[in-house]
Amino acid sequence: MFRILEQSLRTGVVTETPPDCGDAELERLGIELRRLIDVRFGRSLAIRQVDAGSCNGCELEIHALNNPYHDVERFGVHFVASPRHADALLVTGPVSRHMETALRRTWRATPAPKFVIAAGECACTGGEFGVSYASCGAVENVIPVDVKIPGCPPAPLDLLKGLLGFIASVRV
Repeated sequence: MFRILEQSLRTGVVTETPPDCGDAELERLGIELRRLIDVRFGRSLAIRQVDAGSCNGCELEIHALNNPYHDVERFGVHFVASPRHADALLVTGPVSRHMETALRRTWRATPAPKFVIAAGECACTGGEFGVSYASCGAVENVIPVDVKIPGCPPAPLDLLKGLLGFIASVRV
């Protein structure tokens, strides 16, 4: 243990450089997102994220939305633990057969008007898994989808742009 501690003291803290997206673009997207959320959802958008069988790549990008760099909560978007408190479901991954019933129950538990966002290539099209004995494929094969955000995985700014496009199209 002392050897590891000594090595880390010699090396110093090694961190990655921050994402290369411009702060101006993030702020512009965020301000527009905040404006639309205020008009259409009454000051906040509650999202319940559902992993329907993904590889966790999309989840890492979704978690990045909540980190101090992107801080999506300052724009009025927050993630909730219960579908009963959610305005929208953000579903990732191809829907595995084991998650099919759980996803349907989660969708039914979400109060109307409810919206479903498929995030990532697997959620949008089934990805490389498609429909098989173990996978239902795309989310739209199980529940209705309102918007798709493609990418493998979609970057945090792509997720923000997808949310912005979704909210702009919503008529509540």
